Parts: sequence; C-alpha cells; structure tokens
Amino acid sequence: MARSISTKIVLFLGLVVLTGCQQFGSNPSGPDLKILQKSGHYDKIDGVFVNRKRDITHNIGDDISFWDDPLGRVTPNYLFNSNQTSPRGLMPEDRTADMKSFVESSRTIKFIWLGHSSILLSIDGKTVLIDPVFSDNASPFSFMIDRFQPPALDITDLPRVDYIVISHDHYDHLDMDTIKYFANKDVIFILPLGVGSHLRYWGVPTSRMVELDWWGEIEIEGLSFIATPAQHFSGRLGLISTNETLWASWVIKSPTDSIYYSGDSGYDTHYKTIGERFGPFDLVFMDSGQYNERWRTMHNMPEEMIKGFTELGGRYLVPVHWGMFNLSLHNWYDPANEATVRAKQQQIQLITPRLGELITLENPPLFDEWWKEVK
Repeated sequence: MARSISTKIVLFLGLVVLTGCQQFGSNPSGPDLKILQKSGHYDKIDGVFVNRKRDITHNIGDDISFWDDPLGRVTPNYLFNSNQTSPRGLMPEDRTADMKSFVESSRTIKFIWLGHSSILLSIDGKTVLIDPVFSDNASPFSFMIDRFQPPALDITDLPRVDYIVISHDHYDHLDMDTIKYFANKDVIFILPLGVGSHLRYWGVPTSRMVELDWWGEIEIEGLSFIATPAQHFSGRLGLISTNETLWASWVIKSPTDSIYYSGDSGYDTHYKTIGERFGPFDLVFMDSGQYNERWRTMHNMPEEMIKGFTELGGRYLVPVHWGMFNLSLHNWYDPANEATVRAKQQQIQLITPRLGELITLENPPLFDEWWKEVK
C-alpha cells in the first residue's frame, strides 16, 4: 500500500512539473464539499461519488495486461495497433451555417455537431452549448490527444450562447480554455455536482453556475434542464483522485420539444428509467465511440447504444463521442459504421451530420455516410 501511494505521489509531482496545476482544476473542498456529502450518490466514507453498480472501474482491464500481449498480436494496445485510429485526410465540413437562421428555433430543434461530444444546440429560441472543446488537445499535455482538425466553427463565430451544459470533468468534455473564454460572458453554466469547483478556480462567478444532482431539475426561461444518471467516472488526474465530482447525462425540454444527451456512459438500467420518466425524446445524442470490450462499463458498446436509444424512446439518433479525438483502439470510423448497420436493421432514424452542418428537425437531412469520403 505504501509503495502504491508513493507511486501516485511521484506521478502527481511529475504531472505538476510538466503541466502546472491550472489544467487540473480544483476538486471540491470546504463548503462545496459539504454540499456534495448530502447527495444520495456520494459515499461519505470513501469521499467519492458512486454508480448504481459500485466499484465498476476497479476491475477494468483485469482480464489482460500489456505484458500479456506487449506486441498487440492478440489484443491491440496503444503501442501496437493495426487499426486506423485517426483519419489520413481531412474530414469534410460544412461551413455554410447561417447563425441568424440557427438561433430562430421557435417550436423546433436545430443543432450543429462540432465533433466528438461538442454540440451547439438551438431550442425554442435559446442557444445551448454542450461539452464544448475548442482547444487543440483533449489533455493537460499539449503533445497528447490532438484533435484531428480545427473546429468547423470558430469559437469567436458562435452566436450568443445562453447556456453551457457539462456532463463531467474529463478533458474531452470540460476544456479549461473554452471555459475561460466564456468566464466573463453572460452565460449560465449547468453542471453536475462538484464540477463548479473547477470553474470557480478558472474564474467563473458562482452566480452564473447551477450544479445539480441526479434527478435534479431547474427551469429557466421556459427550458427545463434535468441531470440524469450515467454510468461513468470523473477526475482530471488520471488514476489519482477520481470520482470526487459527479458525472451525468442530461435531459433538455422546451414546451414542445425534448432532447437527451448521454454524456459518457456504459449501458445500465438508467436508460430505461429515464425513458419512462421523461421520454419520448425528439432527439438523442448517444455515446457511441471510444469503446472497448475491456471497459464496456464506461462506454456503450455499439449494440448497447441501440438498445439504450430504444429504451429512451428516441425519434432521431445522433451518434457522438467520436470523430475528433483518438481515445480508443478501434478504427476512427467504426462508431459511424456500427451505428449505420444497426440502425438500418432496426429501422431507426439516424442522423450523421458533417462537421459544422446545420441540422433542423423540421427538415432532417438524408442519411450521409460522409466518413467514407475520407482517404
């Protein structure tokens, strides 16, 4: 145990030296921590949030280690992997979106997918930015996890943003530089419990943050934001100091329309429960990429994405969590191919937008296998 603790300390100090502390944010403490401890999803003894199935992260990868197959002959690893984990060319983009038209969304839903899990949403005349990452990397290191290409929509070209919704504090969902850009703007941040501690550390006033526990709800200007469960984990220090902030999926409802955003999640009973309580949904953004059999508890496998979507009672399915960062071992285009095959089998209405493309549910686009254009 002492050796394990010493190793963690050495790793932590190494991270601090290499990156500085600011990217790590700040986990809850003091009065903030006392608020978290009232949550029914918080383990006061261990000082962490827990999933419905406790300890599901502890046994990830126990079936095989790197040294069992160091050359990746049987099971690919990050050093030896024959899959095409990033595009060889630029992915096609649509940069023609009219922002004036985009924000005119009375009684409908419009959205622009920016890659991975970053979504610009217009619903009932309000603009919502979900898990925005505009930085060059989804990592505290400038030399790791580069984005495949620049954003199709520059952060300075965004329309006025009313709300920013964050699912959890991992780097590919909570981007420090993006948060800082909005820190002094008139926008409300809607967050899972504890994530506000990072934002306060980066200069966002508490008065512009709303933190919710699972099943917590707030209505603002006719829109309802509901924090719903996900099966995942949190932490910005790798295996050091995990699960001190909550992770969540989100339901967003207007008087006429509704969406569900899964955040990062493995399959569990929460999809069915959320569907029964808040469904059906006009639009479902579903975690579909960066999966692996060894960590299926953390991310939907392709068949589970479809099963979850069906249980939610979704009308249109948009696969997300793919197409911008290499975080897994599968081909970069596998999530789209897998979703396509399964959606056709079950006659599910699938939307696979190009980067930057303006989608409106009043006139959804024809199905587009654009990733096959990338050489």
